[in-house]
Amino acid sequence: MSVDAADRTRPEPCPETAPRANVWAAPAFWWRVAIVLVVVWGLVAGERRLAYFTTQSNVIVFAYFACALYWMVRRGTARPPAPVLRGGVTTWILTTMVVSHVLLNHFENPIPGLFVADPTDQLANRAIFAMHYVVPLMVLVDWVAFGPHRVVRWRDAAWWLVYPAAYGLLFLWRALALPEVPDRFPYPFLDTDALGALGSLLEMLRVVAYIAVLGLVVMALDRLAWWVGRRLRRVRRGAEASA
Repeated sequence: MSVDAADRTRPEPCPETAPRANVWAAPAFWWRVAIVLVVVWGLVAGERRLAYFTTQSNVIVFAYFACALYWMVRRGTARPPAPVLRGGVTTWILTTMVVSHVLLNHFENPIPGLFVADPTDQLANRAIFAMHYVVPLMVLVDWVAFGPHRVVRWRDAAWWLVYPAAYGLLFLWRALALPEVPDRFPYPFLDTDALGALGSLLEMLRVVAYIAVLGLVVMALDRLAWWVGRRLRRVRRGAEASA
């Protein structure tokens, strides 16, 4: 068997995942601690309504990474639990960033809002920026930089669409059945008054299609990170062999 073939079949090595590893020294552990802290700050620094996907996805990030930290300490490993769920969490929080920046804010630069004169507005804008940009990018870095890679199958990405689709259908029903409910239309594409029930459904399906593409991008980044890691390991082994 060639070196390439052996490397493809060999499980991805991860020095931080040895049994009863020193988790407290693992960069992955402290990066995930930072994710949890940033999420908590973003959630408590302003008024948050659970009707919004932004709030829900950040709460999910907090729940997953808080549980992951507990898991890592108990198991003595920096390997995170539930890789399929981890991919879903990554896709959902990236959805928050993409929908906010592209569909809602139309590529508007959020940076000036971080330095407005009013302290209250400044705090609110910075908390929103943390939830819409900082947390998604930190979770993406965690997905790419810290393994394991190539343990989630391409077809698993289909499961990542269940939550966004269920969210859209639930709030579409809510808008039609409960016209007096607060935050009736958390997002413009769910506005049945402006678009009609069918129009809102079609817009929601369009957003879900975008999320499907985003999920494939998340999967592709996972495979790319695995490939880069494999190449680096080959170079390192070659250098050790020639030393």
